[in-house]
Amino acid sequence: MNPEKKLSEEKVFKDPVHRYIHVRDKLIWDLIGTKEFQRLRRIKQLGTTYLTFHGAEHSRFSHSLGVYEIIRRIIDDVFKGRDEWDEGERLVTLCAALLHDVGHGPFSHSFEKVFHLDHESFTQKIILGETEVNNVLKEEGADFPTKVSEVIAKTYKNKQVISLISSQIDADRMDYLLRDAYYTGVSYGNFDMERILRTMRPREDMVVFKSSGMHAVEDYIMSRYQMYWQVYFHPVTRSAEVILSKILHRAKKLYLNGYEFKYHPTHFESIFNGSVTLEDYIRLDEGVAFYYFQQWLDEEDKILKDLCDRFLNRRLFQYIEFNALLQLDKWSELTNLFKKAGIDPEYYLVPDSSSDLPYDYYRPGEEEERLPIYLLMGNNDIRELSRESFIVEAISGKKRTDHKLYFPLDLINDTSSKKKYKEEIKRILGI
Repeated sequence: MNPEKKLSEEKVFKDPVHRYIHVRDKLIWDLIGTKEFQRLRRIKQLGTTYLTFHGAEHSRFSHSLGVYEIIRRIIDDVFKGRDEWDEGERLVTLCAALLHDVGHGPFSHSFEKVFHLDHESFTQKIILGETEVNNVLKEEGADFPTKVSEVIAKTYKNKQVISLISSQIDADRMDYLLRDAYYTGVSYGNFDMERILRTMRPREDMVVFKSSGMHAVEDYIMSRYQMYWQVYFHPVTRSAEVILSKILHRAKKLYLNGYEFKYHPTHFESIFNGSVTLEDYIRLDEGVAFYYFQQWLDEEDKILKDLCDRFLNRRLFQYIEFNALLQLDKWSELTNLFKKAGIDPEYYLVPDSSSDLPYDYYRPGEEEERLPIYLLMGNNDIRELSRESFIVEAISGKKRTDHKLYFPLDLINDTSSKKKYKEEIKRILGI
């Protein structure tokens, strides 16, 4: 591996969350300049949340820089010179932090669900494939892209490096909580990150926190809990996501059924038919998606046209508390009534659920093993967080799930046709 090459002069990005983001390494500066990383400017960090919190227009580009900056502070300030930290891991950790989200598609998770894609898989393809990112990484060594990819895949030999970027308290989560709170204008996501960073200590295969920083860690966990329920799972945002996913489903179904689009969806073609290449994927961003949504306003297909109009002009679905699994009879009755009323339930009657586990301790053998947060006690013992914190113990392992049913109230209220069925729908929905 080459010795770390530095820029002749430090570069800085002015940032509303971290004040300044510092870049001294030529490798990092060159990665930021690649087309694959610059593409992240055209993908929102919070998908459809801007339709609920109008300030949430920030990008995955700014978040990725923020994660890099948190990692840089940890390893250049807090860990530097400590026996348990291997300075040789510095660049691979910084690069993995910067590139951890480079594989996100437009509207991120909604897009992934509809087309059964995985952004982490595309992140690894961008790092290892024929890309500008790969060319920059290879300058550090032929095996360097593989090392960065392994950190993101959580298979890297040094578990300590992985935990800095992916754990229950990592740089990724710390940045998005603070950044998303700032741009949505809420106070829930704020916590004392500086205190948490000051109390972090490297240990073999893990990162621990001095017990004197326990209250700052508790605050972080409660902030995360509040942000999920007040922002990330907000029912209005979920209504927009439901409509977005139905647009993509409808467009794909029409394409596969041989529908003649007025404007052929060239950029989506390989996504629709399951032959997407890395090059196709990188060409997709939210600007491209919005362009097609605008075009589809002129389509003959009434469902696609209507859904695009709703999404672009924020004519969202109404919702009620509803668990389809527990109310099967009511669900079946509603589906039949929607059909009789001339409203396609596949696109206009949508159950949706959200769930979150704010903190969990290690449970071997479970499908998703969660590495716990460890405290470094005064006598050098290491204790799992929920054994010391009454607050964290109270919420550990407790999964909360919220169920909603989404529907177009305007179509149901329009009783100029099929009035009998629509009145019955309103009665069942309680509206």
